[in-house]
Amino acid sequence: MNNVQSFLSIGGLVLLSLTSLRFNQAILETSSTDIENKVYLTAFSLADDMLEEIKCKSFDESTIQFPTTNTASLTPAANLGPETGETYSSFNDVDDFNGFNRAVDAPHAEGYDVSCKIEYVDEDDPDVVSSTQTFYKKATITVTSPYMRHTVILSFIFTLK
Repeated sequence: MNNVQSFLSIGGLVLLSLTSLRFNQAILETSSTDIENKVYLTAFSLADDMLEEIKCKSFDESTIQFPTTNTASLTPAANLGPETGETYSSFNDVDDFNGFNRAVDAPHAEGYDVSCKIEYVDEDDPDVVSSTQTFYKKATITVTSPYMRHTVILSFIFTLK
């Protein structure tokens, strides 16, 4: 009987050890998922903040004072971006953000890179980039980080109509 009781005791300890290991593994997985969610939530917030900032600007340099009904008066597609000598603090229209990059550090994850791309798009299909001026500009905000497996991309269509 003494041998049987010893085997039962050892079996119970092994079962308890395996259960404890599985419980610890589940807690670690939950913790890493929680951190990953915070990183992605911060990335989405950074992209949304950039879009909200762009929304406060005029559609085009030529429409700051008065709107236009002529697409030819808008900034040519090849010239989208800040005007000569214009810096981030003086951006005054949507296309000034074309090519803009900003590095951001957050308390729980550093190394976010926020970049903007502004393009004219087709009136009937906003997924088709236009090489000429239109009344539609698409802003695409991309956020990357070494802590994210996937890039966060948000887009918004600005229109003058």
